[in-house]
Amino acid sequence: MAIQILQHVKNNAVFTGTHKTIDKNYKHKGIPVILQQTVALITLLLISPLLLLVLILIKVESSGSALFSQTRVGENGRHFKMYKFRSMYLKTDPNYKEPDPTQSSREGVCKKYINDPRITKIGQFIRKYSIDEIPQLFNIVRGDMCLVGPRPALSIETYEYDNNDQTRLFTKPGLTGLWQVSGRADTNFEEQLQLDKTYIKQQSFLMDCKIIALTIPAVLSAKGAY
Repeated sequence: MAIQILQHVKNNAVFTGTHKTIDKNYKHKGIPVILQQTVALITLLLISPLLLLVLILIKVESSGSALFSQTRVGENGRHFKMYKFRSMYLKTDPNYKEPDPTQSSREGVCKKYINDPRITKIGQFIRKYSIDEIPQLFNIVRGDMCLVGPRPALSIETYEYDNNDQTRLFTKPGLTGLWQVSGRADTNFEEQLQLDKTYIKQQSFLMDCKIIALTIPAVLSAKGAY
């Protein structure tokens, strides 16, 4: 569905004679992708002992795979498997409790709960400091993602996009981005979309470096992370 809608937007651009402008506007202008892939690969090798420790802790606390994969919408509407450390009990686990959807702390199609009963103890810690996101370095090495960019969307989120929002999918998604250093989960759906579109318009090598630098204190402060 996301790919079909995105193609419709691009077809309209061709019809109105703006297709070349769109290609130019959404061409990657940040840190070169090959450099990002190299950094991601070196980082994975350096922190491999930490990754192994997290895998063990997750497995000790609850049953099931320590890694979690989810289909996300990437560049030009292409679907790919995004990886995370599992931070929740599986539905088959006796400790699993379904949250009350009316208690969501975020408006929109994607629910978010400050006190989510599905989250394990180790899951609370790795989510608080974004350790659960580290496996996405594999996605960067594979070319699915960049270090900096809009967060890869769920298909259900893209159904809420209007034509202006669809242009968010013309660029490669990122591990961190402008809204991650602007409040994280404390921002609502519309604010996240606007921040992503602002990043796409202003993307540059320097801006990518600035966002990466701001990500470190944002992660350590754990503000807006749950």
